Order: sequence, then C-alpha cells, then structure tokens
Amino acid sequence: QVQLVESGGGLVQAGGSLSLACAASGHPLGHYAMGWFRQTPGKAREFVAAITWSGEGTLYADSVKGRFTVSRDDAKNTVSLQMSSLKPEDTAVYYCAVRWGSGGYYYAGDYEYDDWGQGMQVTVSA
Repeated sequence: QVQLVESGGGLVQAGGSLSLACAASGHPLGHYAMGWFRQTPGKAREFVAAITWSGEGTLYADSVKGRFTVSRDDAKNTVSLQMSSLKPEDTAVYYCAVRWGSGGYYYAGDYEYDDWGQGMQVTVSA
C-alpha cells in the first residue's frame, strides 16, 4: 500500500520561501502524474500545481503562477513544491496526490487523483 508523506511546511514571513516535499513509500512514483492542492478551514480543496509523469509538463493555478515551482525526482521517489514570494493568502494545509492511471497529462481536479498525503501546514505571516 502506498504512503505519501509531505514535509517541509512551517511558518514563514510574507515574501519568504518554503519548499515542500512529498515522499512515497510502497510504490514508485515514476510514470504517474502528481499534484499539489491546498485547503483552508471551511473551504474546498484548491488546486495548486501538477506535473506530468515525465516531469516535462507542469500546470499552475493562476494564484501561484510565477511564484511556485513543482518538480519531481523519480530516483528519490519524491515530488517537490518550491514556494517563493509567499503571501498570507497562501496559508493552508498543503496536500500532495498521485494519479495511478496512465496518460501523459497533468490534472487539476482533485477527483482525478487516487492517493493523498496527510497534509502539511504552511502559515505565512503578514
């Protein structure tokens, strides 16, 4: 059974940077699309970024475009989200997810993913 574990969250001041990592155990992530989502209390889960199985294609929410970068290292079985120029509105619990189906695309809908990490809190202070 696969387990996705996020790490790297925490508290940062506005304008600062944080890097999140999503490590998988129990199944290689290579050849599978990955995504990052975030959620704040009382709101629906929101798409942040996605990456194709090859790593050659990426997709970002407009709210993070130009500030966040998603990447993958299949040798280490991890996917990362580098966040810079952080804003207080980026405060949320961040989740990584994997889509086990075939297909060379990136996916922005949370319903398109099969397994999720437990979430990692990111707090950006003003």
